[in-house]
Amino acid sequence: MTMALEIFRAMADATRLRILALLRRMELSVGELAQVLGQSQPRVSRHVKILCDAGLAERRKEGSWVFVGVGRSDVVDPVAAALDSWAKAEPDHWAVADAARLAAVRADRAASAAAWFEGHAGEWDAIRSLHVAESEVEAAMAAMLGDARVGTLIDIGTGTGRMLELFGGHARLALGIDRSSEMLRLARAKLHDMAHAELRQADLYALPLDDGAADVAILHHVLHFAQQPGAAVREAARVLAPGGRLLIADFASHDREELRLSDAHTRLGFADDQMTAWFDAAGLQTARVETLEGGELTVKLWLGRRIGLSLREVKAA
Repeated sequence: MTMALEIFRAMADATRLRILALLRRMELSVGELAQVLGQSQPRVSRHVKILCDAGLAERRKEGSWVFVGVGRSDVVDPVAAALDSWAKAEPDHWAVADAARLAAVRADRAASAAAWFEGHAGEWDAIRSLHVAESEVEAAMAAMLGDARVGTLIDIGTGTGRMLELFGGHARLALGIDRSSEMLRLARAKLHDMAHAELRQADLYALPLDDGAADVAILHHVLHFAQQPGAAVREAARVLAPGGRLLIADFASHDREELRLSDAHTRLGFADDQMTAWFDAAGLQTARVETLEGGELTVKLWLGRRIGLSLREVKAA
């Protein structure tokens, strides 16, 4: 009864209903909400607090920004169903105006992302020129993962969100993790139409998931930046359910020492036996290894599988 009272109190305001409708479309910063609503940030923040207290929304700090998304599905889904049903009988005149302003927010994000890429294109192109085409790497990763549906996919060090864009369609929930708020803003601009994608600021050594919460984890060209790659593998394995898979795409061992200075590479690639040892220590079986040559740097794919049967395999046994 207490929860129901809090929910109805939170919904008893036109602005909060507009905020909830916007959040159901995409995660927004408080500043972006204020822009769409045409209200001050302090006022919007007060409305957001009421929605969060009722479980209808969730706040998340990311650098100097605060992003807001919908709350728990068990709270939001019944409310959303009722609102959708009522909207059919009585269209909301605010919805059209808010949708137009929301489109402007999306355009601003896309413009910011384009400007960032233009300023950093040379750095990305320099690395890509050293190894086989990224399209070949992505095709090999897709062949390893297959197209079967999964529950939760997590991309660790998601960067611009490319892995979520490629493989998130096979997952019920596609979660991107990155330590950089700037990279997450780029990913957010790219993934705004993927309703089941979520982005979180966190460290690869402390993922914001419970043990066994994910079915697939990806580390795409991330591990060579890690100070403790073995610890990163263990943390990725921790969040995998039994039978879950970890796919790592990175460089084979090389001697391009200048990459430490020019591109902040901490590790100069990895050997197969080194990766196998980390998999073993993390409770992963090495399921497959692939080598992609074609350039000064060789790209490797390592696929590990969490020891133990998945729920589907247990039911089939």
